[in-house]
Amino acid sequence: MNFPSQFIAAAREATTLDRHIPAPFLRKSFTVTGAVSETELLICGLGFYELFINGKKITKGPLAPYVSNPDHLLYYDKYDISAYLTEGENVIGILLGNGFQSNCGGVVWEFHKTPWLSGPKAALSLDITYKNGEPFRLESDESFLTHPSPITFDDYRLGEYYDANLALDGWAEGGFDDSSWTPAISVERPRGEAVLCTVDPIVTARVLTPVKITPQDNGYVYDFGENCAGLCTLHIKGNKGQVVTMEHGENYVDGKLNLDNIRILFDETQFYREYAQKTRYTCIGNGEIETYTPSFTYFGFRYVLVTGITKEQAAETLLTYNVMNSKLAAVGDFSCSDEMANTLQKITRTSDLANFYYFPTDCPHREKNGWTGDAAISAEHMLFNLNVEQYYKEWLRNIRKSQHENGMLPGIVPTGGWGYHWGNGPAWDCVLTYLPYYTHMYRGDRGILEENASSILRYLDYLSQNIREDGLISLGLGDWCPVGRGCDQYKSPLELTDSIISMDIALKAASIFTELALPLQATFAAELGNKLKAAIRRELFDFTTMTAAGNCQTSQSMFLYYGLLNEEEEKAAFRRLREIIKADNDKIDVGILGARVLFHVLTRFGEDDLAYEMITTPEYPSYGNWVARGATSLWEDFNEVNTNSLNHHFFGDISHWFIRTIAGIDLRSADTINIAPRFIKKLTNAEAWHTCPAGKIESSWERQGTGLLLRVKLPKGIAGHINLPQGFAFKDGGTTKPAASGEYTITAI
Repeated sequence: MNFPSQFIAAAREATTLDRHIPAPFLRKSFTVTGAVSETELLICGLGFYELFINGKKITKGPLAPYVSNPDHLLYYDKYDISAYLTEGENVIGILLGNGFQSNCGGVVWEFHKTPWLSGPKAALSLDITYKNGEPFRLESDESFLTHPSPITFDDYRLGEYYDANLALDGWAEGGFDDSSWTPAISVERPRGEAVLCTVDPIVTARVLTPVKITPQDNGYVYDFGENCAGLCTLHIKGNKGQVVTMEHGENYVDGKLNLDNIRILFDETQFYREYAQKTRYTCIGNGEIETYTPSFTYFGFRYVLVTGITKEQAAETLLTYNVMNSKLAAVGDFSCSDEMANTLQKITRTSDLANFYYFPTDCPHREKNGWTGDAAISAEHMLFNLNVEQYYKEWLRNIRKSQHENGMLPGIVPTGGWGYHWGNGPAWDCVLTYLPYYTHMYRGDRGILEENASSILRYLDYLSQNIREDGLISLGLGDWCPVGRGCDQYKSPLELTDSIISMDIALKAASIFTELALPLQATFAAELGNKLKAAIRRELFDFTTMTAAGNCQTSQSMFLYYGLLNEEEEKAAFRRLREIIKADNDKIDVGILGARVLFHVLTRFGEDDLAYEMITTPEYPSYGNWVARGATSLWEDFNEVNTNSLNHHFFGDISHWFIRTIAGIDLRSADTINIAPRFIKKLTNAEAWHTCPAGKIESSWERQGTGLLLRVKLPKGIAGHINLPQGFAFKDGGTTKPAASGEYTITAI
């Protein structure tokens, strides 16, 4: 593909907090001389762009083209604009936003001093083939004209300011007087590889209206009832020069919007509250209803504090909430007789979507970063619920580009250089192996293994160079966000979580290399995994007490989940885990690594009712306690006084557990399944579905008198077994049957 390489801009300078540079318009008039056969327009806008043809906005979606490090990958979008052209004068219009090209709101992660820092820029080409076969090509150059737009400030994380008095009607249409506009300047092309963006765009999935409006000081708080992500559209009949300010947050405390957990900007001494998730609109006051939706930012929020309006303007129609996310479709769901579990499934879905803007992010307000560990931990539950695989494949391309020659990975992708020396380590770096492994497992995609194999091998070499003399690894973040403690105050020792995850990476890599018929690489990976396993058993497990180092739920359950013990050892180790949980009053006491495995371990050893109670109890600490305290999305931590994000996805594996364990959709591969439900005593029924490559799988059960009725629907091309838990049998005998669609009567034994 002939990607345009000449980038143009209005100015080289980047926006800073002290110097707000308006988002620029770019405009080019050209002539169509005959009937058009086909067209191809390619555009790369850095950071973001909106594209107009003859005044009509045709941009694929918000925040186009993608979110990336432009020195790694330059994303282009392709358009067929035949339907928008007319014979004679035509106009291409571009509006550019700062995005990652100039992100003064990313100070914490050093995005304000990246190598590519500059004002926004664009490269564009238009190829027209006339019906007579004659070609025409137009490329971005200094003949494009530029002018400041009404967007006087925009930042990916902070927000946007818009002055309607600066609007230029018809600026992207023919016949517009552009005599006062100035020529664009040619600017440096970023160093990234040019690629076509093929993932689906960000979309508005639904629109919310306020459920409550409450006065606060000199403004009004709009409550939309759910903590999601997206943008508000303002609808106002204002006075000329009236300034309406909207602050977006997820906490409402003591009758006020509380933004204390939206810690976006820091310097050495100061938190810049002035910029926290804020939009500002200046009315033109023309007697008509004015509408405004920001172009180059988005927010995570439930509440909006609106100031600068009158009591009469504070109507329900003033704001609508455009809930946005990447264009994802559901491929699974769960429900049961307990509304608490149903709510937890719902809020997991809410957080998954709110944190999916081209790739999984860690929160939609203060960070918007692609934290690798968060995505790795959520991989299975997202694959069970949403069609994320195309986005995983594209984001992995960015992850590979971010890998250093020595194999090291950063903790966030994209990054401008931050995250290599803090914020990473095996429990985060495992994303490079886990996303391909699980996507292949559940979607049957062999290509994702092929694309990432060499990078995985390089990472294994990096791990092998970081093994200590005692055979263990300790070089990154551990059991993050443990219950009731600071984010990094782990009970489980770092060398335990790092070494176990490193072992698991190596063994999964061996499986990948075996699938790809790479025997030497498979042998290397398996030997590394087994070497780590031996050291972990030798250094981190007390076989006299059957206790893992740390003497906590995370350590003990990780030893059991990741296969570090033989059958007899497992029985004793599980008894010890049960003692630890009992000492914790049958409540969870884990961070994100422990929460990922604990409930699956309890189920494996027949304690599924305990797992369910630990998840759903309204007593602190638990997921149910979040709901009891008003959560409409998953929170970042289990603290009695929550001061961090109220919209994170990395504790969301409970959804995977609901679908796999309670409803029993236990996928072993893309075409192999065990239907293995667990009949939780507290429930009278449960059901789930999941669409695998072969088609839709459905599993449901309900209590009928002293027995149960299990219903199974399976597509052609998937095989396996139906396995009943201990204490139950089919009415016609046995506890196992070949998996087949049908109804099965089950009795207790």
